[in-house]
Amino acid sequence: MFENFKVFETELAGRPLVIETGKMAQLANGECLVRYGDTVVHVAATASAKPRDGIDFFPLSVDFEEKLYSVGKIPGSFLKREGRPSEKATLTCRMIDRPIRPLFPKDMRNDVSIVCTVMSVDQDNSPEIAALIGTSIALSISDIPWKGPISGVSVGLVDGEFVINPNAAQRKVSQMAVTVASTDERIAMIEAGANEVSDEDMYNGIMAGHEANQKIIEFIKGIQAEIGKEKFQYPSNKPEPGMFEAIRDYAEDAVRAALDTDDKNVRDERLKPVYEDVHEHFAAEYPEQEAKIDECLYLTQKYVVRRWLLDEQKRVDGRGMDDMRPLAAEVGLLPRVHGSGMFTRGQTQVLTVATLGSIRDNQLLDGIDEEESKRYIHHYNFPSYSVGETKPSRGPGRREIGHGALAERALVPVIPSVDEFPYTIRLVSEVLSSNGSTSQASICGSTLALMDAGVPIKAPVAGISCGLITEGDRWMTMVDIQGIEDFFGDMDFKVGGTKKGITAIQMDLKIQGLTPAMVKEALEKTHKARNYIIDEIILKAIPEVRPELSPYAPKMLSTQIPVDKIREVIGSGGKVIQKICAECEVKMDVEEDGHVFISGLDLQKCQRALDIVDTIVNDPEPGSYYNGRVTRLMDFGAFVEIAPGKEGLVHISRLDVKRTEKVTDVVNVGDIVKVKVLEIDDKGRLNLSRRDALIDLDGAVPENDISEKPRREHRDRDRRPRREHRE
Repeated sequence: MFENFKVFETELAGRPLVIETGKMAQLANGECLVRYGDTVVHVAATASAKPRDGIDFFPLSVDFEEKLYSVGKIPGSFLKREGRPSEKATLTCRMIDRPIRPLFPKDMRNDVSIVCTVMSVDQDNSPEIAALIGTSIALSISDIPWKGPISGVSVGLVDGEFVINPNAAQRKVSQMAVTVASTDERIAMIEAGANEVSDEDMYNGIMAGHEANQKIIEFIKGIQAEIGKEKFQYPSNKPEPGMFEAIRDYAEDAVRAALDTDDKNVRDERLKPVYEDVHEHFAAEYPEQEAKIDECLYLTQKYVVRRWLLDEQKRVDGRGMDDMRPLAAEVGLLPRVHGSGMFTRGQTQVLTVATLGSIRDNQLLDGIDEEESKRYIHHYNFPSYSVGETKPSRGPGRREIGHGALAERALVPVIPSVDEFPYTIRLVSEVLSSNGSTSQASICGSTLALMDAGVPIKAPVAGISCGLITEGDRWMTMVDIQGIEDFFGDMDFKVGGTKKGITAIQMDLKIQGLTPAMVKEALEKTHKARNYIIDEIILKAIPEVRPELSPYAPKMLSTQIPVDKIREVIGSGGKVIQKICAECEVKMDVEEDGHVFISGLDLQKCQRALDIVDTIVNDPEPGSYYNGRVTRLMDFGAFVEIAPGKEGLVHISRLDVKRTEKVTDVVNVGDIVKVKVLEIDDKGRLNLSRRDALIDLDGAVPENDISEKPRREHRDRDRRPRREHRE
């Protein structure tokens, strides 16, 4: 039945990699089923028979479909079916798109669709890597024009050694997670998160991944040679011969004059009459070819910018190759938020706002990996006004999700642990103006906002991008590319990190790959640039983390209790924890491992709740102190509850440092008071003292009077002899 069914097998990182093709999805242009350990991903590549009309780009779409049945889960939504792609699925789509897109013909306009369906997941074997390899195979054996193959692997750093495709246990202790995609000659894509690793370790890790890819590329070439189809012909969208040269010769001087400014608005205004003039001049010669005239004008701008860079060492705004645009940083712009910071780089401007919440504000994740929640969240918004356009906001697209994830990844290594800082942290970067490198500006703005919010980050993080121009064997890099250099250049190499080391990398390419020398130079230049940003811009705007949180931020306390005591803190039907929350006006979260998190707006009430928990878990001992609540008043004293079911008496003589005539002169029912445990009698009753707590904790000075208790003891001594005398 399946005449074309083939199985190909090799080994990757010591585990079997099995490719099956010819059994499923027979109507696709190319398909394969990838088995990597027990991870199974099906990849189908299809292309439209005809090009799409009226577009000036190659219409490629990549989908990574996470099926929850792959990990034995039923979706948690009301509909009980998978909804929109998760953030991680979207990032995987972008990760696959970036290395394959430059290998398609630039003049092709046929729609191409890649669908990667995750059918089974073994946590030791990444479905993302299986999908990337499967995409390369499906395209290579299809009839779709494509200059592959490529391969991709993940690289970890465990105990000082590089590990290819680390398993789940190794990923937990790895100092970096780097995905490297390669052609048979060059590095096509880098996506990295790292724990402040050095440039040298990052470079060596990238090279280790590039080397591992070569074996898989040879494996794919063997499959292609055996079953690959002949590539189909497509109608080219290139301008007709001589058209570009004619328009370039006519418009080059005008384009050169229009582009020669550091102001994007001025540049756009100058280009409008150039476009109008060229269309009018060539309308008769090239009738009904407005789109191709625009394409030629785009190519003319690209030609001018690249000639400036390669031949004259000149940048559009007059900077040197390693110079950055004017930089500025501000903090504390918004009075009621928990923290805010604005970072400006030339005409790129990003405002980031930090919000602190309780642990219950964690983001819950419904995906196919082991991560079920996260307490640090970064969102990135890119409104149309930031580029001077008008379109309605319809929620984040793949670009916004990708840029937000990059900034989040860059800050993760410096975020304090939940034990050090028991808060959920959300950052939102609002792009106010965009002229290139907004994702890197959001990294800098995020550092400012976190420091302004009083989050004790381990070190400031800055982000910077490096561009590339190539022509044959000639190439050159430049730091801090603006929009026009990104648009007409060959690379956007984004690096985030501290002064100590790299925390994140994302590389976008328009060419087929980088040489090792290009990678090394980009790492060196971005390291110098981010050090300058940290020292001269960020730390001058805010030299250190705020010592206190915003008064509008919730106050958070935490403790660790024995697991076998959790039931006592929660109580039957949640009665105990509900009573604590109601009485102290706080929120409480008790984790399965015994972590207890308490949040509220009043620090004293949070401390009261923490004391109650401590008292429930640990029996009171003489000499310990508590914040208790007055529950009853008697003529001889007040009863104070230090925890649910644990109440003691403060005798009137122990209510204050001075003589007390009436209990109500000092306390009333409902008051929260500091008390010290004096003794626990043989019946378990607590004798408490507010007087001793005030003296010990607040340094109160008692009046020089005879307390009530000594006077009673004196009367007892007076009476005792008289009773003896009567006997």
